[in-house]
Amino acid sequence: MLDHVFISVSNIARSIAFYEAALASLGIVHAHDYDGKDGPPGHPDLKGFGAHGRVFFWLREGVVEGRAAHVGFVAKGTAQVDAAFDAAMAAGATEIHPPVLQLHYDPRYYAAQVRDPDGYGLEFVHKEWQH
Repeated sequence: MLDHVFISVSNIARSIAFYEAALASLGIVHAHDYDGKDGPPGHPDLKGFGAHGRVFFWLREGVVEGRAAHVGFVAKGTAQVDAAFDAAMAAGATEIHPPVLQLHYDPRYYAAQVRDPDGYGLEFVHKEWQH
């Protein structure tokens, strides 16, 4: 099980606004900012997103390697997948594929995929058997 993920973004303010809009329907919010000076030398400033008391998705300003990462976010149902996709598109995402059953994985796998402003792949996914 993963505890957290960091991604580097080219414009921290733009990315915070994007992720606040794109993840809100999943119940994921901008929850905590970490000042890098409080950590070991060279630790980056971080902008953290999470839900239910856990901060697990972090943004840091830096060198972008957009297509080097794909992050899947859990949705509680198909309506949340649809809402997250719509919100991400409205916030400036680029469509990879709209919400649809992913029959090549499983007939109960419903997901949508977009690219964020830096080119990272994001997936909003509901796997019926995991709920």
